[in-house]
Order: sequence, then C-alpha cells, then structure tokens
Amino acid sequence: MSRLIDLSHTIEHGMRTYKGLPPPAISDHLSRESSRVHYAEGTEFQIGRIEMVANTGTYIDSPFHRYPNAPDISEFALEAIADLHCVVLRPLDQPRIDHFGFAIAKLKGCAVLFHTGWDEHWRTERYFTGHPYLTARVAQQLVDAQAALVGIDSYNIDSTEDKTRPVHSALLRAGIPIVEHLCNLSSLPDEGARFFAVPVKVKGMGSFPVRAFAQF
Repeated sequence: MSRLIDLSHTIEHGMRTYKGLPPPAISDHLSRESSRVHYAEGTEFQIGRIEMVANTGTYIDSPFHRYPNAPDISEFALEAIADLHCVVLRPLDQPRIDHFGFAIAKLKGCAVLFHTGWDEHWRTERYFTGHPYLTARVAQQLVDAQAALVGIDSYNIDSTEDKTRPVHSALLRAGIPIVEHLCNLSSLPDEGARFFAVPVKVKGMGSFPVRAFAQF
C-alpha cells in the first residue's frame, strides 16, 4: 500500500507566513444561521470568505513572480507540478547551503526538495530570522541539472539579506517552479516518492498556495 504524506502548512486566520505581508482573514460570507432563511427547515449552508496575499502558507512560485512576461500559475502544465519523481536532499551545512552531496546528473526532471528542519519553527518568531537558504552556486547547479521543481521547508529559498534574490532569479528564469514553506520532509525517503504541488488555476498570479503532498 502506498502512503500519502501532507507537506503543507494549514492556512489559518491571522497567521503570518512572511514578515511584512498581511495575514489571511477568514470569515463567513454567508453563515449557517443567516442561510436558514433561504432553505427549508433543517437545511443550512456556509459560504466562506478568505482575503489573503498570494504568498500565504505553503505556496508555489511561477516564473511570472519574478519576470513580467513569463508564464503565471495558470500556465503551469500539470506535468510540471504533479507526479514528479522526488529527491530529498538533507544538507548539513546551514544556514548557507552552498553544496549538496548528490549526483547532479540524477536530478534531471526531478522535484528536488531541501529538508532543513526549519518547519519546526513555523508560527514562531524564530521562523523569520536566520533561516536556511540556497546560494547562487547551488541554484545554478540545479538549473544545469535540469531539475523540474525545487522546494524547501524554510522561510525563503534565498537569503533575505540579498536583495537581488539570486536563487529565485536563476530558477524562475530557467522555468523551474519553486515551492517554499514545505513541512514534514522528514517523513519522506531520500528517493522514490512522487511529488505534487498544484495551485488553483488563476490568471495573473505569480504565486499561490498549494496542497503539496508526496506519495510513496
């Protein structure tokens, strides 16, 4: 029997994903109580409402997030974000991840996920500072390896001290989607799982939350 592992954080009212961005506001558009006037006795419905920025929870970045004329999330081919062979890398050198001990040739067409363990700080102030990140050197290696997708269980795949965002720039320029704020990567094998991170098909969005999961 195969297993399904949820790799996504739950989006909750008032939670913060990224410092400086507003948290989601979740409420009723139509409450169960107020819906009763529209239906027969004993029948009620709830219609929810959420206001949030696109970079909330576990989300995927498309090339449009960085480059104005590049594809947005509505233009992802399903083959680019679903049922991908998954390789989990567990770098020991942190927070600056400048190399990884894995054969680059084996990463072609794979979802490459960096397991740093930083998700243990989710919903705490610690999450926002000193987080693990990739260097431009590693980003270029992933581009050269023709990785299909790159993810990390950290606050940002780039150092937030570097305003040029070299990792986002290199990966998204090459058309490689990025998934940030993953969790539960400790539950995955180093190789052999299949990875899925599919957003809602919205035009004009560079990023959007996903229900990321793996099957093995």
